[in-house]
Amino acid sequence: MAVYILRRLLLAIPTFIGCTLVVFMIVQLAPGGPLEDEIRALKMGSGGEGGAISQQAGSVTALPKEAMDNLKEYYGFDEPLLLRYPIWLGIYPRKVDRFTVEVDVPRNIGDGKSVIVRKNGASFIIVDGDNPSIQLDGWKIREKEEHKLQIYKEVFSGVFTLNFGKSHKYNEPVLSLIQSRLPVSIQFGIISIILTYTFCVYLGIQKAIRHGSPFDFVSSAIVFVGYSIPGWALGAVMLVVLGGGTGIGLFPLGGFQSQDYEQLTLLSKIGDRAYYFVLPTIAFCIGSFATITMLMKNSLLDNLSQDYIRTAFAKGLKEKRVIWVHAMRNSVIPVAANFGHIIGIFLAGSYVIERVFNIQGIGKLSFEAVLSRDYTILFTFTVITTSLSLIGSLISDVILATVDPRIRFK
Repeated sequence: MAVYILRRLLLAIPTFIGCTLVVFMIVQLAPGGPLEDEIRALKMGSGGEGGAISQQAGSVTALPKEAMDNLKEYYGFDEPLLLRYPIWLGIYPRKVDRFTVEVDVPRNIGDGKSVIVRKNGASFIIVDGDNPSIQLDGWKIREKEEHKLQIYKEVFSGVFTLNFGKSHKYNEPVLSLIQSRLPVSIQFGIISIILTYTFCVYLGIQKAIRHGSPFDFVSSAIVFVGYSIPGWALGAVMLVVLGGGTGIGLFPLGGFQSQDYEQLTLLSKIGDRAYYFVLPTIAFCIGSFATITMLMKNSLLDNLSQDYIRTAFAKGLKEKRVIWVHAMRNSVIPVAANFGHIIGIFLAGSYVIERVFNIQGIGKLSFEAVLSRDYTILFTFTVITTSLSLIGSLISDVILATVDPRIRFK
């Protein structure tokens, strides 16, 4: 098992690179984005015409070349396309602390410090502006324009160093944005997984035992009706009927906690969250009820028709022991194998449900990032969903090998 897990982890590396590379290239080559928005805003502010501008364009007549170069450097489009991906991963050095300088002219670099670039034969050196006898290390120099140079430092910073950058829309570190919204999505995910598997496994067992009965037909109709209704539509109906305002007023109209949540005691906080989570959780789980319920039912029915079950009955074993000990052991295998794959779905959040209930989760954050072309959030969410999918797949295999002794990974 350990060797198999190690192989899967090694295989996850090229899979991760392949998934993120495809998304990265599509987003980089697609028109639109923060660079074009900034260019359009500057052109309109300076009296130029708006309109779509390709990110691959060499220049824009409405803006000075220096302004265009600065914008491309700020958004990372000054580097060749093939280098942007390894820079984003953090396996290729990223240029930081860029300053345009002139030879023998002091340049302020912040924090009360300055540097001077001097000619040293065929090359250049950088010295301290306050003490020119001290040569500074760690700086790189490249020619930018006539009579002008650019100095910068190189660092390895990216996904592998957990530096996902700052959001162009919110102007905040992406990790801070996700950390502020991830707890809500995780709570919904954990609650949904527990409720879904607890309810659906038991319902599937009862449907298999009472196959063909009125209970079986009625429960099948209910779960399939729930499966056919989108979660966001059911959520909207529940808000109108059960929410405050025009409805009965049993539940709040949105959000995930009260305004005075921080002043409540621990037990009151748990009760407050549970009260606000009722309707969103129902809307979040309803689509998975039919799948897991029918998977459990069909798996148990298939095992109940096997020869070893008939042999157990022929030996005089009680029905409960035959079903719950012998048949259930093999019946839960398909359900358990699906557990890992469902983790990513629940933890990734759902934009439409979060939008209906006005919940600030990562599903809503990621969808708005797609619309606004906020690259940093979009790429970070790609990393999260890809990682969860790979981890979920590995968890499914481990669970499958645990519950089914016939499976051995070699």
